[in-house]
Amino acid sequence: MNPVVTPFRALHHTDKPLLLPNAWDHASASALAAQGFEAIGTTSLGVAAAAGLPDGTAATRDLTLSLARQLGAGAFLLSVDAEDGFGQDPDDVAELARELAGAGAVGINLEDGLGPVALHAAKIAAVKAAVPDLFVNARTDTYWLGDGGHAETCRRLDAYQQAGADGVFVPGLGDADRIAALVKTLDVPLNILYSPLGPTVARLGDLGVRRVSLGSLLYRRALGAAVDAAADIRAGRPPRGLTPTYADVQALSAEGPPRSVGASATR
Repeated sequence: MNPVVTPFRALHHTDKPLLLPNAWDHASASALAAQGFEAIGTTSLGVAAAAGLPDGTAATRDLTLSLARQLGAGAFLLSVDAEDGFGQDPDDVAELARELAGAGAVGINLEDGLGPVALHAAKIAAVKAAVPDLFVNARTDTYWLGDGGHAETCRRLDAYQQAGADGVFVPGLGDADRIAALVKTLDVPLNILYSPLGPTVARLGDLGVRRVSLGSLLYRRALGAAVDAAADIRAGRPPRGLTPTYADVQALSAEGPPRSVGASATR
């Protein structure tokens, strides 16, 4: 049976890749929406680090749900980074998916952490059975945590496709030839994690990539900008970069359409 073509799914089948920026709180999501991004993801690292917790340890299930409830009614399509589903029981992961969908999320990202293929496939199948219209982006960490390898990556992704994944994600893969070769083996859209040292978004599109995520990059850049600004002020220099006004940031919490935070910024 062909899947329902939801607005979020449709964004994976246009003439250019879906560029998915990742937010970590209400203000960052609203600011990105104000710049015209139709879909926004969350970043598990940003959510965890902002709360003083480690990423990838299933420590932020409640925080992730809380953030989804804050963002789910926003003027954008929301996809949630849910680590490995915050548990090993497929039924528990399916229940999480139900709660995320109830909060307004239209997509979920599930990572395998190089764990058993059958277990991750079972999680995917359980989520699709529970919430058929939720876009499941199945991530394999063969390049992120392992040594890469085309055969192992294909083996994992094929199992996840067969389990019902709507898209697959291979962070850490940046070689153009390997990306192009992988695309040829897939029946679902390929998601690649953008790297400033890797191919541009346009080049990734030429290679057949249908979704490009920014992951924790924006959160890490925001931290870097804050530290740079403090160091500039300490050194007697005006801080560099854009600085949204107090009113700009207040407007991000107001009801109604998001407001651009770039025009009135000072340097």
